[in-house]
Amino acid sequence: MAYKGHVENGVVVLDEPADLSDGDEVSVYPLRRRKPAGEDRQVPTLYERLKDIIGSVEGLPPDFARNHDHYIHGQPKEGCVLRTRHTKCQSESDVRG
Repeated sequence: MAYKGHVENGVVVLDEPADLSDGDEVSVYPLRRRKPAGEDRQVPTLYERLKDIIGSVEGLPPDFARNHDHYIHGQPKEGCVLRTRHTKCQSESDVRG
């Protein structure tokens, strides 16, 4: 059974009486977190956090964004018909001739 309540001075207070005995084990999960009074700090976006390094890496292949798993982990490139790990990727047009 679930009971609703709120926190007062750091103590959980149930809104309705509950059939609980001293020593009963309970779990408390916050449903939402309220901002402390006067705290209007906005969480920065991913762009705002990374804007200083965006575009700073040089020398990557032009298809790195699409095929990063190939370059980092050796997976087949997107659109590759060879479904095994390899060093040279063949497209469907290369296989058909």
